[in-house]
Amino acid sequence: MKAVLCRDFAPYSGLQVEEVDDPVAGEGMVIIDVKAAGVNFPDILLVEGKYQMKPPLPFIPGGECAGVISDVGPGVKGFKPGDRVIAATMLNAFAEKTAAHVSAIAPMPASMPFEEGAALITTYATTIHALKQRGELKAGETLLVLGAGGGVGTAAVQLGKAMGATVIAAARGAEKLAAAREAGADMTIDYDAEDLKARCKDLTGGKGIDVVYDAVGGPYSEPAMRAMGWGGRFLVIGFAAGDIPKMPLNLALLNSRDIRGVFWGAWAARDPKGNGANMAELFALYEQGKIKPMVSHTFALEDVTKAFDALMNREVRGKAVLVTG
Repeated sequence: MKAVLCRDFAPYSGLQVEEVDDPVAGEGMVIIDVKAAGVNFPDILLVEGKYQMKPPLPFIPGGECAGVISDVGPGVKGFKPGDRVIAATMLNAFAEKTAAHVSAIAPMPASMPFEEGAALITTYATTIHALKQRGELKAGETLLVLGAGGGVGTAAVQLGKAMGATVIAAARGAEKLAAAREAGADMTIDYDAEDLKARCKDLTGGKGIDVVYDAVGGPYSEPAMRAMGWGGRFLVIGFAAGDIPKMPLNLALLNSRDIRGVFWGAWAARDPKGNGANMAELFALYEQGKIKPMVSHTFALEDVTKAFDALMNREVRGKAVLVTG
């Protein structure tokens, strides 16, 4: 089969598609004929050796996919060849076929296209865990989403609205803000052209933000923290801006604010039942039309470096996916 193969931790520009052996369905595993695979910033970090874990070389990158089961291994119950599924793989999704444990797959709604299925897992599963378990977002509260035009950002806007929050979307430039409005944002802030803290205070009538969803980091985290009101919860999702901010801890003391880390993958491994409930809720919200993964770019498997370029150049609105056929 064809697969993107990472042979060395190096700039992603060196990635190539190669012929590799087909995966085999081991105990509790299924083989998925991949139709689409989601492209995420952590994929780039893994390829370049900058992620918190370094897989053994060589490896196939790609943390999520959607496709059709073609084989099942011993001990598999509840799934059969021909089933349409999505899978959280961490690795091995950028290929024509991948093996996944049954605990990492879920049946796709019949109405869901493969491209949307491939764009759902990482961003929406991370975000529902962030807003629900970590942020404890309540109906009527105000949610500030940083990086609101990207994959996790548009997911946070949609889920925040579905949970009954007033959503303020902050992003860079008119195109990203348009994507956030399309996702359902109530208000928007261009944080390259406006004072983030002042605008948040203004838009909340001086009360401040209840929950901050920060997948960006860099220079935007501290003003967002300063814009929070009493008992606010600051969710640390990631650092797409590149720099990890050094937050003055007196900002947590003032107004009794919390800083809460979000690591969905580790939590899901510790609480598979809770993660399963979250996934069921996501599928229900999709069927109700309350969430819909936004896919602005599709690329062939052979164009993986172009997909990463689009992500790094901030051209993607929502998500980019690789397709195999």
